Amino acid sequence: MTIYIKPVKKASAKGSVKIGDIAEIVAPKDIEKRVKALKIAEVTEDKSYLVSVTDIIAKISAAFPNFDISNVGETDTVIEYDSPKKHEGGIKLFIKTALVTLMLASGSATAIMSFHSDAQMSRVFETYYRIFFGSRSINPAVIHLPYSIGLAVGIIVFFNHFTGKKLTSDPTPIEVEMSTYESDVTDNIIDTLNAQRKNGGNN
Repeated sequence: MTIYIKPVKKASAKGSVKIGDIAEIVAPKDIEKRVKALKIAEVTEDKSYLVSVTDIIAKISAAFPNFDISNVGETDTVIEYDSPKKHEGGIKLFIKTALVTLMLASGSATAIMSFHSDAQMSRVFETYYRIFFGSRSINPAVIHLPYSIGLAVGIIVFFNHFTGKKLTSDPTPIEVEMSTYESDVTDNIIDTLNAQRKNGGNN
């Protein structure tokens, strides 16, 4: 008979960590409960801990020597210390949000203006005006205004957000980038902890 395990890549815990806290288990009901209850780590400090799938297999094999074990999940799991979250006050949160918004708006405006300056968009607009209206105009508002509106709409559609709500159910580009970043950070932590383990260091 086979016990299937599916460890996750990252988990948060504090104190005694059981296999059921970091992995899904598929086995007969009575066996599944007993496997989930097996202790695999002790998280007592505010740092990262590494649990390899070989640790899980060894623990299960010792308790159930007559079962085969098949891993269908991650090969390494990072356990972060689950420290209590601090809730910031309304004024402090408002100031932080305002500063971040100001920096993002300033940076975005600078990037757009720099691009327009490099691409000489003013000349492009003047050329468009001459093509469609047959006369020359400096900074033609009839082209600048629709372009500005279209630019704003394009940004809203691209980032899939407006007034705090998603336009579609698809993840936004920022969510995708954050997910990629978190995955890369976790991979780096796993590599570091694996290196420490090979060198005889502590997790």
